[in-house]
Amino acid sequence: MAARSDVTIRTGRPAFDALPRQVRAFLERDRLDVVVDGQRVRGYRTPDARSIWIRDHSDMMRGFRYFDPDVKSAVTHFADTQAASGRIFDYFTTFPEKPPGERENWTKYVRVPVEADVEYRFVKGAYLAWQASADDEWIERLLPRLEKALAYIRQHPWYWNDQHGLAKRAYTIDTWDFAYTAGRHDWLQFQIDADTYWGVMHGDNSGYYEAFRLMAALHRRVGDTARADWWDARAETLRDNLTRCCWNGRFYTHFVKLKPVTIAGVDEASQLSLSNPMAINRGAADHAQAVAILQEYGRRRTCTPAFAEWFSIDPPFPDGVFGDGRLVAGAYCNGGIMPLVGGELARAAFEHGFEAYGVDILERYARMIGERGETYLWYFPDGRASTVETSTSPDALPTDGWGSSAMLWALVEGLAGIVDRGCAFDDATIAPRWLAAGVEEAEVSVGYAASQRGIGYQFRALGDRVVLDADAEASNVRFHILLPPGAHPRGVRCGARDLEFRVTSVEQSVYVDFGLPVDGAVGIQIALR
Repeated sequence: MAARSDVTIRTGRPAFDALPRQVRAFLERDRLDVVVDGQRVRGYRTPDARSIWIRDHSDMMRGFRYFDPDVKSAVTHFADTQAASGRIFDYFTTFPEKPPGERENWTKYVRVPVEADVEYRFVKGAYLAWQASADDEWIERLLPRLEKALAYIRQHPWYWNDQHGLAKRAYTIDTWDFAYTAGRHDWLQFQIDADTYWGVMHGDNSGYYEAFRLMAALHRRVGDTARADWWDARAETLRDNLTRCCWNGRFYTHFVKLKPVTIAGVDEASQLSLSNPMAINRGAADHAQAVAILQEYGRRRTCTPAFAEWFSIDPPFPDGVFGDGRLVAGAYCNGGIMPLVGGELARAAFEHGFEAYGVDILERYARMIGERGETYLWYFPDGRASTVETSTSPDALPTDGWGSSAMLWALVEGLAGIVDRGCAFDDATIAPRWLAAGVEEAEVSVGYAASQRGIGYQFRALGDRVVLDADAEASNVRFHILLPPGAHPRGVRCGARDLEFRVTSVEQSVYVDFGLPVDGAVGIQIALR
Protein backbone atom coordinates (compact mmCIF):
# COMPACT_ATOMS: atom_id res chain seq x y z
CA MET A 1 0.00 0.00 0.00
CA ALA A 2 1.28 3.45 -0.84
CA ALA A 3 2.27 5.71 2.06
CA ARG A 4 -0.47 8.11 3.02
CA SER A 5 -1.22 10.93 5.40
CA ASP A 6 -3.98 13.45 6.07
CA VAL A 7 -7.72 12.84 5.86
CA THR A 8 -9.63 12.59 2.60
CA ILE A 9 -13.38 12.02 2.51
CA ARG A 10 -15.51 11.89 -0.62
CA THR A 11 -19.25 11.53 -0.24
CA GLY A 12 -20.67 14.29 -2.43
CA ARG A 13 -21.79 16.10 0.75
CA PRO A 14 -19.80 19.33 1.34
CA ALA A 15 -20.54 19.28 5.06
CA PHE A 16 -18.38 16.16 5.37
CA ASP A 17 -16.02 16.38 2.40
CA ALA A 18 -14.80 19.92 3.12
CA LEU A 19 -14.49 19.63 6.90
CA PRO A 20 -11.00 18.00 6.95
CA ARG A 21 -9.60 20.77 4.74
CA GLN A 22 -11.26 23.48 6.77
CA VAL A 23 -10.00 22.13 10.08
CA ARG A 24 -6.49 21.72 8.68
CA ALA A 25 -6.56 25.38 7.60
CA PHE A 26 -7.55 26.44 11.12
CA LEU A 27 -4.88 24.28 12.72
CA GLU A 28 -2.14 25.48 10.39
CA ARG A 29 -2.85 29.01 11.59
CA ASP A 30 -2.62 27.78 15.20
CA ARG A 31 0.82 26.22 14.74
CA LEU A 32 3.48 27.77 16.94
CA ASP A 33 7.19 27.11 16.36
CA VAL A 34 9.49 28.32 19.12
CA VAL A 35 13.20 27.92 19.84
CA VAL A 36 14.25 26.94 23.36
CA ASP A 37 17.91 26.31 24.20
CA GLY A 38 18.64 26.29 20.49
CA GLN A 39 16.10 23.53 19.80
CA ARG A 40 12.98 24.01 17.72
CA VAL A 41 9.76 22.99 19.43
CA ARG A 42 6.50 22.82 17.52
CA GLY A 43 3.20 23.10 19.32
CA TYR A 44 -0.37 24.15 18.66
CA ARG A 45 -1.61 27.17 20.52
CA THR A 46 -4.89 27.83 22.18
CA PRO A 47 -6.97 30.46 20.32
CA ASP A 48 -7.02 32.70 23.38
CA ALA A 49 -3.30 32.85 24.19
CA ARG A 50 0.01 32.76 22.28
CA SER A 51 1.40 29.86 24.25
CA ILE A 52 1.57 26.07 24.12
CA TRP A 53 -0.67 24.51 26.76
CA ILE A 54 -0.45 20.74 27.17
CA ARG A 55 -4.27 20.47 27.45
CA ASP A 56 -5.01 22.29 24.19
CA HIS A 57 -2.05 20.77 22.36
CA SER A 58 -2.83 17.17 23.33
CA ASP A 59 -6.49 17.52 22.34
CA MET A 60 -5.65 19.29 19.08
CA MET A 61 -3.32 16.42 18.23
CA ARG A 62 -6.49 14.49 17.39
CA GLY A 63 -6.55 16.71 14.30
CA PHE A 64 -3.02 17.79 13.41
CA ARG A 65 -1.47 14.29 13.77
CA TYR A 66 -2.82 13.47 10.32
CA PHE A 67 -0.90 16.17 8.43
CA ASP A 68 1.99 17.35 10.64
CA PRO A 69 5.04 15.05 10.83
CA ASP A 70 6.22 16.67 14.09
CA VAL A 71 4.05 15.16 16.80
CA LYS A 72 6.81 14.58 19.35
CA SER A 73 8.80 17.77 19.96
CA ALA A 74 6.29 19.53 22.24
CA VAL A 75 5.57 16.40 24.27
CA THR A 76 9.30 15.79 24.58
CA HIS A 77 9.77 19.37 25.79
CA PHE A 78 7.12 18.97 28.49
CA ALA A 79 8.92 15.77 29.56
CA ASP A 80 12.35 17.44 29.52
CA THR A 81 11.10 20.25 31.77
CA GLN A 82 9.34 17.94 34.24
CA ALA A 83 10.10 18.73 37.88
CA ALA A 84 11.90 16.24 40.10
CA SER A 85 8.58 15.75 41.90
CA GLY A 86 6.94 14.60 38.67
CA ARG A 87 4.98 17.83 38.13
CA ILE A 88 4.37 18.92 34.54
CA PHE A 89 4.05 22.54 33.46
CA ASP A 90 0.69 23.75 32.16
CA TYR A 91 2.30 25.75 29.36
CA PHE A 92 5.35 27.50 28.03
CA THR A 93 5.83 30.49 25.75
CA THR A 94 8.54 32.73 24.31
CA PHE A 95 6.14 35.58 23.53
CA PRO A 96 4.90 38.49 25.68
CA GLU A 97 1.60 37.34 27.15
CA LYS A 98 -0.18 40.57 27.99
CA PRO A 99 0.97 43.36 25.67
CA PRO A 100 1.32 46.31 25.70
CA GLY A 101 2.06 46.12 29.42
CA GLU A 102 4.36 43.14 29.00
CA ARG A 103 6.95 43.34 26.23
CA GLU A 104 9.59 40.87 27.39
CA ASN A 105 10.04 37.88 25.11
CA TRP A 106 11.68 35.67 27.70
CA THR A 107 11.05 31.93 27.85
CA LYS A 108 8.36 31.40 30.44
CA TYR A 109 7.01 28.22 32.07
CA VAL A 110 3.82 28.19 34.14
CA ARG A 111 2.04 25.71 36.37
CA VAL A 112 -1.34 26.90 37.64
CA PRO A 113 -1.62 25.48 41.17
CA VAL A 114 -5.39 24.92 41.10
CA GLU A 115 -5.09 22.67 38.02
CA ALA A 116 -5.32 18.92 38.62
CA ASP A 117 -5.62 17.75 35.00
CA VAL A 118 -2.15 18.48 33.61
CA GLU A 119 -0.52 15.11 34.18
CA TYR A 120 -3.23 13.01 32.52
CA ARG A 121 -3.11 15.31 29.50
CA PHE A 122 0.65 14.77 29.33
CA VAL A 123 0.06 11.01 29.19
CA LYS A 124 -2.60 11.41 26.50
CA GLY A 125 -0.36 13.65 24.41
CA ALA A 126 2.50 11.15 24.62
CA TYR A 127 0.21 8.28 23.65
CA LEU A 128 -1.21 10.07 20.60
CA ALA A 129 2.27 11.12 19.49
CA TRP A 130 3.45 7.52 19.76
CA GLN A 131 0.44 6.26 17.79
CA ALA A 132 1.12 8.66 14.95
CA SER A 133 4.91 8.31 14.87
CA ALA A 134 5.12 4.55 15.55
CA ASP A 135 8.29 5.30 17.52
CA ASP A 136 8.44 2.52 20.10
CA GLU A 137 11.91 3.51 21.31
CA TRP A 138 10.77 7.08 22.01
CA ILE A 139 7.75 6.03 24.07
CA GLU A 140 9.75 3.44 26.00
CA ARG A 141 12.24 6.16 27.00
CA LEU A 142 9.31 8.38 27.99
CA LEU A 143 7.50 5.79 30.13
CA PRO A 144 9.41 6.58 33.36
CA ARG A 145 8.40 10.25 32.95
CA LEU A 146 4.75 9.26 32.52
CA GLU A 147 4.93 7.04 35.59
CA LYS A 148 6.47 9.85 37.58
CA ALA A 149 3.77 12.32 36.52
CA LEU A 150 0.96 10.03 37.61
CA ALA A 151 2.73 9.24 40.89
CA TYR A 152 2.90 12.99 41.57
CA ILE A 153 -0.87 13.35 41.22
CA ARG A 154 -1.66 10.29 43.32
CA GLN A 155 0.62 11.37 46.16
CA HIS A 156 0.30 15.17 46.33
CA PRO A 157 -2.12 16.41 49.04
CA TRP A 158 -3.35 19.20 46.73
CA TYR A 159 -4.45 16.77 44.05
CA TRP A 160 -5.53 13.50 45.66
CA ASN A 161 -8.20 12.60 48.20
CA ASP A 162 -7.57 9.28 49.93
CA GLN A 163 -11.07 9.06 51.40
CA HIS A 164 -12.72 8.87 47.95
CA GLY A 165 -9.70 7.47 46.12
CA LEU A 166 -10.05 10.24 43.55
CA ALA A 167 -8.25 13.29 42.23
CA LYS A 168 -9.34 16.54 43.84
CA ARG A 169 -8.91 20.23 43.07
CA ALA A 170 -9.90 23.73 44.11
CA TYR A 171 -13.46 24.82 43.22
CA THR A 172 -13.12 25.73 39.55
CA ILE A 173 -15.54 25.70 36.64
CA ASP A 174 -14.99 22.17 35.37
CA THR A 175 -11.41 21.90 34.03
CA TRP A 176 -10.68 25.65 34.00
CA ASP A 177 -7.85 27.26 35.91
CA PHE A 178 -9.26 29.77 38.40
CA ALA A 179 -10.97 29.06 41.69
CA TYR A 180 -14.01 30.31 43.58
CA THR A 181 -13.11 32.52 46.57
CA ALA A 182 -16.53 33.57 47.95
CA GLY A 183 -15.85 37.18 47.01
CA ARG A 184 -12.45 37.47 48.67
CA HIS A 185 -10.86 38.73 45.44
CA ASP A 186 -11.93 40.89 42.51
CA TRP A 187 -9.46 39.05 40.27
CA LEU A 188 -9.02 35.47 39.14
CA GLN A 189 -7.58 33.19 41.81
CA PHE A 190 -5.01 30.70 40.53
CA GLN A 191 -3.35 29.87 43.86
CA ILE A 192 -3.99 27.40 46.64
CA ASP A 193 -4.33 29.04 50.06
CA ALA A 194 -5.90 28.53 53.47
CA ASP A 195 -9.31 29.56 52.10
CA THR A 196 -9.37 27.15 49.13
CA TYR A 197 -12.66 25.30 48.69
CA TRP A 198 -11.76 21.71 47.89
CA GLY A 199 -13.78 19.13 46.01
CA VAL A 200 -13.86 16.38 43.41
CA MET A 201 -14.38 17.41 39.79
CA HIS A 202 -15.44 14.46 37.67
CA GLY A 203 -13.50 15.49 34.57
CA ASP A 204 -10.15 15.13 36.31
CA ASN A 205 -11.02 11.57 37.22
CA SER A 206 -12.36 10.47 33.85
CA GLY A 207 -9.10 11.87 32.46
CA TYR A 208 -7.00 9.85 34.89
CA TYR A 209 -9.08 6.77 34.20
CA GLU A 210 -8.16 7.05 30.52
CA ALA A 211 -4.53 7.80 31.37
CA PHE A 212 -4.31 4.68 33.53
CA ARG A 213 -5.72 2.61 30.65
CA LEU A 214 -3.23 4.14 28.23
CA MET A 215 -0.40 3.33 30.62
CA ALA A 216 -1.55 -0.28 30.66
CA ALA A 217 -1.55 -0.37 26.85
CA LEU A 218 1.94 1.14 26.65
CA HIS A 219 3.38 -1.26 29.19
CA ARG A 220 1.94 -4.19 27.25
CA ARG A 221 3.53 -2.77 24.12
CA VAL A 222 6.98 -2.90 25.76
CA GLY A 223 6.33 -6.34 27.25
CA ASP A 224 5.71 -5.44 30.91
CA THR A 225 2.42 -7.28 31.47
CA ALA A 226 2.66 -7.12 35.26
CA ARG A 227 2.79 -3.33 35.26
CA ALA A 228 0.04 -3.23 32.63
CA ASP A 229 -2.21 -5.33 34.84
CA TRP A 230 -1.42 -3.04 37.77
CA TRP A 231 -2.55 0.02 35.83
CA ASP A 232 -5.70 -1.73 34.63
CA ALA A 233 -6.59 -2.53 38.24
CA ARG A 234 -6.00 1.10 39.27
CA ALA A 235 -8.25 2.23 36.42
CA GLU A 236 -11.12 -0.04 37.46
CA THR A 237 -10.91 1.12 41.06
CA LEU A 238 -10.87 4.75 39.97
CA ARG A 239 -13.94 4.29 37.77
CA ASP A 240 -15.86 2.61 40.58
CA ASN A 241 -14.93 5.44 42.93
CA LEU A 242 -15.92 8.05 40.34
CA THR A 243 -19.35 6.50 39.84
CA ARG A 244 -19.92 6.20 43.58
CA CYS A 245 -18.90 9.79 44.29
CA CYS A 246 -20.07 11.79 41.27
CA TRP A 247 -22.76 9.97 39.27
CA ASN A 248 -26.24 11.37 39.98
CA GLY A 249 -28.26 9.06 37.72
CA ARG A 250 -28.38 11.41 34.72
CA PHE A 251 -24.86 12.83 34.50
CA TYR A 252 -21.77 13.46 36.60
CA THR A 253 -22.25 16.08 39.30
CA HIS A 254 -20.08 19.06 38.48
CA PHE A 255 -18.27 19.49 41.80
CA VAL A 256 -18.61 17.27 44.86
CA LYS A 257 -17.53 19.46 47.74
CA LEU A 258 -15.01 18.39 50.35
CA LYS A 259 -15.19 21.79 52.06
CA PRO A 260 -18.75 23.15 52.43
CA VAL A 261 -19.68 26.31 50.59
CA THR A 262 -22.91 27.68 49.16
CA ILE A 263 -23.02 29.88 46.06
CA ALA A 264 -26.22 31.88 46.04
CA GLY A 265 -28.16 32.11 42.81
CA VAL A 266 -27.41 28.78 41.13
CA ASP A 267 -28.81 25.28 41.43
CA GLU A 268 -25.50 23.45 41.57
CA ALA A 269 -27.16 20.03 41.55
CA SER A 270 -28.48 20.67 38.03
CA GLN A 271 -25.20 21.96 36.57
CA LEU A 272 -24.16 19.96 33.52
CA SER A 273 -20.48 20.64 32.78
CA LEU A 274 -18.36 20.11 29.70
CA SER A 275 -16.42 17.05 30.90
CA ASN A 276 -19.56 14.88 30.77
CA PRO A 277 -19.28 13.90 27.08
CA MET A 278 -15.53 13.57 27.58
CA ALA A 279 -16.16 10.95 30.25
CA ILE A 280 -17.96 8.90 27.60
CA ASN A 281 -15.13 9.16 25.08
CA ARG A 282 -12.49 8.42 27.72
CA GLY A 283 -14.28 5.18 28.56
CA ALA A 284 -15.10 6.10 32.16
CA ALA A 285 -18.86 6.12 31.50
CA ASP A 286 -20.42 2.78 30.62
CA HIS A 287 -23.04 2.51 27.89
CA ALA A 288 -26.01 3.13 30.20
CA GLN A 289 -24.33 6.22 31.62
CA ALA A 290 -23.44 7.41 28.12
CA VAL A 291 -27.07 7.09 27.04
CA ALA A 292 -28.22 9.04 30.08
CA ILE A 293 -25.75 11.86 29.39
CA LEU A 294 -26.67 12.06 25.70
CA GLN A 295 -30.37 12.11 26.57
CA GLU A 296 -29.75 14.91 29.06
CA TYR A 297 -28.09 17.04 26.38
CA GLY A 298 -30.95 16.24 24.02
CA ARG A 299 -33.48 17.27 26.64
CA ARG A 300 -31.72 20.55 27.33
CA ARG A 301 -31.49 21.29 23.65
CA THR A 302 -35.28 21.33 23.47
CA CYS A 303 -35.65 23.87 26.25
CA THR A 304 -32.61 26.15 26.00
CA PRO A 305 -32.81 29.56 24.32
CA ALA A 306 -29.15 29.09 23.29
CA PHE A 307 -28.36 28.42 19.63
CA ALA A 308 -26.68 25.12 20.58
CA GLU A 309 -26.54 22.80 23.58
CA TRP A 310 -22.73 22.69 23.62
CA PHE A 311 -22.57 24.38 27.03
CA SER A 312 -19.36 24.84 28.96
CA ILE A 313 -21.67 24.61 31.97
CA ASP A 314 -25.45 24.81 32.27
CA PRO A 315 -26.87 26.57 34.20
CA PRO A 316 -24.00 29.04 34.61
CA PHE A 317 -22.81 30.70 37.78
CA PRO A 318 -24.00 34.24 38.63
CA ASP A 319 -22.16 37.10 36.94
CA GLY A 320 -18.70 37.79 38.26
CA VAL A 321 -18.63 35.39 41.22
CA PHE A 322 -15.27 34.01 40.10
CA GLY A 323 -13.65 37.42 40.52
CA ASP A 324 -13.77 38.95 37.04
CA GLY A 325 -16.73 41.01 35.89
CA ARG A 326 -16.37 39.71 32.34
CA LEU A 327 -17.32 36.19 33.47
CA VAL A 328 -21.03 36.86 33.12
CA ALA A 329 -23.49 34.05 32.63
CA GLY A 330 -23.09 32.78 29.07
CA ALA A 331 -19.49 33.95 28.64
CA TYR A 332 -16.43 31.74 28.18
CA CYS A 333 -16.34 28.75 30.54
CA ASN A 334 -19.30 30.16 32.49
CA GLY A 335 -22.02 28.95 30.15
CA GLY A 336 -20.48 29.84 26.79
CA ILE A 337 -21.24 27.57 23.84
CA MET A 338 -18.15 25.60 22.80
CA PRO A 339 -17.54 23.63 19.59
CA LEU A 340 -15.18 21.53 21.72
CA VAL A 341 -18.20 20.23 23.61
CA GLY A 342 -20.13 19.69 20.38
CA GLY A 343 -17.31 17.60 18.93
CA GLU A 344 -17.08 15.46 22.06
CA LEU A 345 -20.86 15.02 22.04
CA ALA A 346 -20.84 13.96 18.40
CA ARG A 347 -18.07 11.42 18.96
CA ALA A 348 -19.97 9.94 21.91
CA ALA A 349 -23.24 9.90 19.98
CA PHE A 350 -21.80 7.86 17.13
CA GLU A 351 -20.40 5.26 19.50
CA HIS A 352 -23.55 4.77 21.56
CA GLY A 353 -26.42 4.44 19.12
CA PHE A 354 -27.28 8.12 18.63
CA GLU A 355 -25.81 8.32 15.13
CA ALA A 356 -28.40 10.77 13.79
CA TYR A 357 -27.55 13.15 16.63
CA GLY A 358 -23.85 12.93 15.76
CA VAL A 359 -24.64 13.71 12.13
CA ASP A 360 -26.79 16.66 13.18
CA ILE A 361 -23.97 18.16 15.26
CA LEU A 362 -21.45 17.86 12.42
CA GLU A 363 -23.86 19.43 9.94
CA ARG A 364 -24.63 22.32 12.29
CA TYR A 365 -20.93 22.97 12.81
CA ALA A 366 -20.24 22.80 9.08
CA ARG A 367 -22.87 25.50 8.53
CA MET A 368 -21.34 27.62 11.31
CA ILE A 369 -17.84 27.65 9.88
CA GLY A 370 -19.00 27.75 6.28
CA GLU A 371 -20.77 31.07 6.65
CA ARG A 372 -17.65 33.15 7.45
CA GLY A 373 -14.75 30.71 7.43
CA GLU A 374 -14.25 31.28 11.15
CA THR A 375 -14.49 29.25 14.32
CA TYR A 376 -14.13 30.52 17.89
CA LEU A 377 -13.33 28.83 21.18
CA TRP A 378 -16.67 29.93 22.56
CA TYR A 379 -19.81 31.84 21.66
CA PHE A 380 -22.47 33.60 23.68
CA PRO A 381 -25.75 31.66 23.77
CA ASP A 382 -27.26 34.15 21.30
CA GLY A 383 -24.56 33.28 18.75
CA ARG A 384 -22.20 36.23 19.20
CA ALA A 385 -18.57 35.18 18.97
CA SER A 386 -16.06 35.70 21.76
CA THR A 387 -13.84 38.78 21.69
CA VAL A 388 -10.85 39.97 23.68
CA GLU A 389 -13.09 42.49 25.41
CA THR A 390 -15.54 39.82 26.60
CA SER A 391 -12.91 37.26 27.61
CA THR A 392 -10.40 36.95 30.42
CA SER A 393 -7.75 35.96 27.86
CA PRO A 394 -5.44 38.12 25.70
CA ASP A 395 -6.59 36.69 22.35
CA ALA A 396 -9.78 35.51 20.63
CA LEU A 397 -8.66 34.12 17.28
CA PRO A 398 -11.22 32.93 14.71
CA THR A 399 -9.20 29.72 14.20
CA ASP A 400 -10.18 27.61 17.21
CA GLY A 401 -8.17 24.43 16.81
CA TRP A 402 -9.42 22.93 20.07
CA GLY A 403 -13.06 22.71 19.02
CA SER A 404 -12.48 22.19 15.31
CA SER A 405 -10.13 19.24 15.91
CA ALA A 406 -12.78 17.68 18.16
CA MET A 407 -15.27 17.98 15.30
CA LEU A 408 -12.78 16.40 12.89
CA TRP A 409 -12.19 13.63 15.40
CA ALA A 410 -15.94 12.95 15.52
CA LEU A 411 -16.07 12.86 11.72
CA VAL A 412 -13.07 10.53 11.31
CA GLU A 413 -13.61 8.14 14.21
CA GLY A 414 -17.37 8.49 14.54
CA LEU A 415 -19.06 8.93 11.17
CA ALA A 416 -16.28 7.58 8.94
CA GLY A 417 -15.53 5.14 11.74
CA ILE A 418 -11.76 4.71 11.46
CA VAL A 419 -10.22 4.20 14.90
CA ASP A 420 -6.59 3.39 15.61
CA ARG A 421 -6.69 0.97 18.54
CA GLY A 422 -2.98 0.21 18.35
CA CYS A 423 -0.08 2.03 16.75
CA ALA A 424 -0.07 3.40 13.18
CA PHE A 425 -3.25 1.43 12.49
CA ASP A 426 -1.70 -1.99 13.16
CA ASP A 427 -4.86 -2.71 15.17
CA ALA A 428 -7.83 -0.75 13.85
CA THR A 429 -11.59 -0.46 13.63
CA ILE A 430 -13.50 0.33 10.46
CA ALA A 431 -17.05 1.31 11.40
CA PRO A 432 -18.69 3.29 8.58
CA ARG A 433 -21.89 4.96 9.77
CA TRP A 434 -22.65 6.81 6.55
CA LEU A 435 -26.17 5.42 6.29
CA ALA A 436 -27.09 7.50 9.36
CA ALA A 437 -26.35 10.56 7.22
CA GLY A 438 -28.20 9.23 4.17
CA VAL A 439 -24.90 8.64 2.35
CA GLU A 440 -24.83 5.45 0.29
CA GLU A 441 -21.37 5.83 -1.25
CA ALA A 442 -18.22 7.07 0.47
CA GLU A 443 -14.47 6.95 0.00
CA VAL A 444 -12.27 7.50 3.05
CA SER A 445 -8.50 7.66 3.47
CA VAL A 446 -6.79 8.42 6.79
CA GLY A 447 -3.08 8.43 7.59
CA TYR A 448 -0.40 9.90 9.81
CA ALA A 449 2.22 12.25 8.38
CA ALA A 450 4.83 11.17 10.95
CA SER A 451 4.82 7.48 10.05
CA GLN A 452 3.22 7.61 6.58
CA ARG A 453 1.01 4.75 7.69
CA GLY A 454 -2.69 4.79 6.93
CA ILE A 455 -5.88 2.96 6.23
CA GLY A 456 -8.85 3.52 3.95
CA TYR A 457 -11.96 2.11 2.39
CA GLN A 458 -14.68 2.54 -0.19
CA PHE A 459 -18.23 1.98 1.01
CA ARG A 460 -21.32 1.31 -1.09
CA ALA A 461 -24.85 0.41 -0.02
CA LEU A 462 -26.54 -1.34 -2.94
CA GLY A 463 -29.95 -2.34 -1.67
CA ASP A 464 -29.50 -6.08 -1.24
CA ARG A 465 -25.89 -5.82 -0.10
CA VAL A 466 -23.20 -3.59 1.36
CA VAL A 467 -19.84 -3.57 -0.39
CA LEU A 468 -16.68 -2.49 1.40
CA ASP A 469 -13.25 -2.38 -0.22
CA ALA A 470 -10.65 -1.84 2.50
CA ASP A 471 -6.94 -1.10 2.24
CA ALA A 472 -4.36 -1.25 5.04
CA GLU A 473 -0.85 -2.42 5.80
CA ALA A 474 -0.43 -5.38 8.18
CA SER A 475 -3.47 -4.42 10.24
CA ASN A 476 -5.76 -6.45 12.46
CA VAL A 477 -9.09 -4.84 11.50
CA ARG A 478 -12.35 -5.14 13.38
CA PHE A 479 -15.29 -4.27 11.16
CA HIS A 480 -18.39 -2.79 12.79
CA ILE A 481 -20.75 -1.83 9.97
CA LEU A 482 -24.04 -0.01 10.41
CA LEU A 483 -26.82 -1.70 8.45
CA PRO A 484 -29.81 -0.05 6.77
CA PRO A 485 -32.92 0.16 8.98
CA GLY A 486 -34.77 -3.17 9.02
CA ALA A 487 -31.96 -5.05 7.25
CA HIS A 488 -30.22 -8.16 8.55
CA PRO A 489 -27.13 -9.91 7.16
CA ARG A 490 -27.45 -13.22 5.34
CA GLY A 491 -23.73 -13.66 5.02
CA VAL A 492 -20.34 -11.92 4.88
CA ARG A 493 -17.74 -12.80 2.25
CA CYS A 494 -14.18 -11.70 1.60
CA GLY A 495 -13.47 -12.69 -1.98
CA ALA A 496 -14.57 -16.33 -2.21
CA ARG A 497 -14.31 -16.93 1.54
CA ASP A 498 -17.23 -16.87 3.94
CA LEU A 499 -16.50 -15.02 7.18
CA GLU A 500 -17.91 -15.62 10.61
CA PHE A 501 -19.89 -12.65 11.89
CA ARG A 502 -22.26 -11.58 14.59
CA VAL A 503 -25.04 -9.04 14.76
CA THR A 504 -24.98 -6.45 17.52
CA SER A 505 -27.48 -3.80 18.53
CA VAL A 506 -26.49 -0.42 19.92
CA GLU A 507 -29.74 1.14 21.10
CA GLN A 508 -31.92 1.03 17.94
CA SER A 509 -28.99 0.64 15.54
CA VAL A 510 -27.99 -2.73 14.10
CA TYR A 511 -24.39 -3.54 13.17
CA VAL A 512 -22.64 -6.52 11.67
CA ASP A 513 -19.31 -7.33 13.31
CA PHE A 514 -16.37 -9.43 12.13
CA GLY A 515 -12.59 -9.38 12.17
CA LEU A 516 -10.02 -9.77 9.42
CA PRO A 517 -6.26 -9.34 9.03
CA VAL A 518 -5.71 -6.85 6.21
CA ASP A 519 -2.41 -6.40 4.39
CA GLY A 520 -3.16 -4.70 1.11
CA ALA A 521 -6.55 -4.45 -0.57
CA VAL A 522 -9.50 -6.66 0.36
CA GLY A 523 -13.06 -6.77 -0.95
CA ILE A 524 -15.94 -7.54 1.40
CA GLN A 525 -19.59 -8.09 0.61
CA ILE A 526 -22.40 -8.23 3.15
CA ALA A 527 -25.55 -9.86 1.74
CA LEU A 528 -28.76 -8.49 3.25
CA ARG A 529 -32.27 -9.77 3.71
